[in-house]
Formats: sequence, structure tokens, C-alpha cells
Amino acid sequence: MKDVVSIILGGGRGQRLYPLTLQRSKPSVAFAGKYRLIDIPISNCINSGMKKIFVLTQFLSASMHRHIMQTYAFDGFTDGFVDILAAEQTPDRSDWYQGTSDAVRATLHHTMYYKTSQVLILGGDHLYRMDYGQMVRFHREMGADITLAVYPVTREDAPRMGLLRADATAEVTEFVEKPQDPAVIDRFRAPRELFAARGMIADSDTYLGSMGIYCFEPHVLHELMQDESKTDFGKEIIPEAIGKLKVMAYPFSGYWRDIGTIASFFEANLDLVDKNPPLNLHQGAWPFYTRTRALPPARIMESTIENSLVVEGATITGARIEHSIVGIRARIRKGAFLKDVIHMGADFYEGEHVLFDNLSANGDMPPMGVGRNCRLERCIIDKNARIGDGVIIRAQPDVKEHRDQYRWIRDGVTVIPKGTVIPPGTVL
Repeated sequence: MKDVVSIILGGGRGQRLYPLTLQRSKPSVAFAGKYRLIDIPISNCINSGMKKIFVLTQFLSASMHRHIMQTYAFDGFTDGFVDILAAEQTPDRSDWYQGTSDAVRATLHHTMYYKTSQVLILGGDHLYRMDYGQMVRFHREMGADITLAVYPVTREDAPRMGLLRADATAEVTEFVEKPQDPAVIDRFRAPRELFAARGMIADSDTYLGSMGIYCFEPHVLHELMQDESKTDFGKEIIPEAIGKLKVMAYPFSGYWRDIGTIASFFEANLDLVDKNPPLNLHQGAWPFYTRTRALPPARIMESTIENSLVVEGATITGARIEHSIVGIRARIRKGAFLKDVIHMGADFYEGEHVLFDNLSANGDMPPMGVGRNCRLERCIIDKNARIGDGVIIRAQPDVKEHRDQYRWIRDGVTVIPKGTVIPPGTVL
């Protein structure tokens, strides 16, 4: 697998994840309190033995560039690399990337420089653990030109995904991107036999959803990229290749979540704290890698914590925490109660930032973290937030959209943006 080149699409604007993506790109968003979403496809590549990795970036990419450079430095005894390819101007091109395939097209002169057996195209905003080597072997055995990783999805999720139809041999016969017409969706209902062949169970109302993972023969990808009017894999490249090329579907049977909305991000994170999580982080066979930090163990004093994850560097004193995630360097003070909360932590400790520390010492703003006697429910606290004593953030599951000076509510989840300061006694 060492001759497989992987291209990770990491430049998405991620508007459906606002406000988490107001200051960072979507793949830069933290998950499980310590990782970033971009760590998932990079880790899967490394664990699959594929170490020629390109990450294509565009929007708000500085933090992701810094994270990748500080995390993924291979030693001198391997030919592996993780290279960042930012959107760039050339004598022939002065525009931003216009879509997924346009980003790949614009960087072909970099990615095709190496001897390549197959090219993997990967998204940067999904949560899953996958051996890409199995998909590549399937692709080779089938003699495919293009292979799509597919996942069984429900009728409810079908309009948000690319759907495809495949015959008994798993060859793709039709593809449509995010259909909204119920009649079109009905036509894409998948046969149970396709799942049964791989030991998967599916009901009568299951559909084949594209995971946004594509395996290409290099010459096929190069040829398809010649038409500059085609800018998106799901909307144009894949549908037009069907019938002209051999396009196969590779059914994936593991856990997979599309983290494209605040609701899906919230649910996917809290899935990790269940007693039997669908994606188990606590095993060593297929780890997710991230930046190594010289942080102390979490410090927990006189507190009650149930079904939660607490990351290194956190300090919890006299608090009660249920079904929540407490991120790096987080500070939770006496009397605080957190339930169904994702606290992303902080980029620095109090005492390491001159401006904020002076304001905090003068009483002009609360200290970093969650203050005394706060009650927080069903919310996401982004990094570096300062929540004063006695603040109450109530669960708002029935509110679809709302925004004020301290918070956003999206899909019934309250989000406190990065760096927000909430005065003591505020009730939200």
C-alpha cells in the first residue's frame, strides 16, 4: 500500500458548523476534547500503511497548518510525508478552489509527481475508523476504474447524502447528489442482498450513501480532471463516469458519522461517552494520532463524574459532571454542574496570556473556564471561553435557530463561541 497516494480535502468553509467554524476550517474543529477532525483521515491512512498524504486547504487554514506541522513529522527512514497544499495562484490560475474536484485538479502537478498505484480522495469531516487497504484491495480485485466507499443510510438521512444504485456485482449504475424529490429517493432504495454479501444487516428502507471516499486509477483521475468546467466529484465527476467507466461500490460495515451540522457533531461526540460507545477510543490496535503535548494528568478534587471523558491538563474542583466531555486545560470550579456538555478546553493556561490575565486580575472579566455554582446543560463550550460564577445555560432542545451576544442555538444545541465572556449571574 506504500505506493497509494492519499489526498484529503481539508478546505471546506463549514457554514453548517457555525459558530465553531467562524475562526477555523471544519477539519480543524476539535473532537473528543483533544483531537481535531483532520486527525481521523490522517490516522486511518497511517494505520493502513499509506504514508504519502496530501492535505488540501483553503479557508481559515492557519490553525490546521500549525497542527499538522507540529504533529505529523515522519522520521528519515521512511519515504512517507504529510504535505499541506494551500490554494495558490499560478500563471494559469488565480481563483480559489471552486469545488472538491477543482481542488484536486489544481494540485495534480504536486500529487501526481510520485509513482502511484492508486489515488485515494478523502473527506476531512467524518468520524470513523477504516482500513483503506481493504478498499484498495477490493478495487484491484474488481478491476475497477473508480471505487466509492458506501454506507447504509436511513430514509431520513438520504436527502443529505450522495445516493447510488448498484447491481448484484456491486457495480454502480446510477448516482445522485443529495436528492430532495421523494420519488427519486424511492428509486435508490438498496437491495438487501448487497449488504448481506458482506455480512451486513439492512432493512427494506435502506439506501447506499456515499461516504465521500473515492479510489481512482491514476490515469483515470488525470483524464477526468481535464474538463475544467466540472468542479465537484459528487455532482458531476462520478455521475458522468458511470456507464463509461467501471465504477464499483465498496460497502463499509463499521461505525461512520458525517459531522456536517452542529447536531451531528454534538451527538457524535457524546456517543463517545456511552457505556458501550459505537466508536471505542480506548483500544490500541487502531489509534487516532494527534499533537503530543507536555501537559500534566487531569486533576480532579472532591468531584462526582459519571459517563464522561476528561482530557489531560484539566482541573475539576468540587463539581458534578454527567455525560460530558472536558477538554484540554479546562477549568471547572466548585459547585458547577455540567450535563450533556462538550467543553473544548483552552489553548493556554491562566498566566500565559498577558492581556487576558491582566483583565482577569483586575476583575474586568471572569477567569478562564467555568465559574463557581454554574449550571450548564446541552451545550458546546468552545475554547478559551470565560463563564462567570452562577451562570445558567439551560437546555433548549426545541429551539432550531437563535443568536445573541453570548450564544448561538442550532438544532436545539447551545454553542458558546470561542473566547466568549459571559458575566456572572447570566441566565441563558
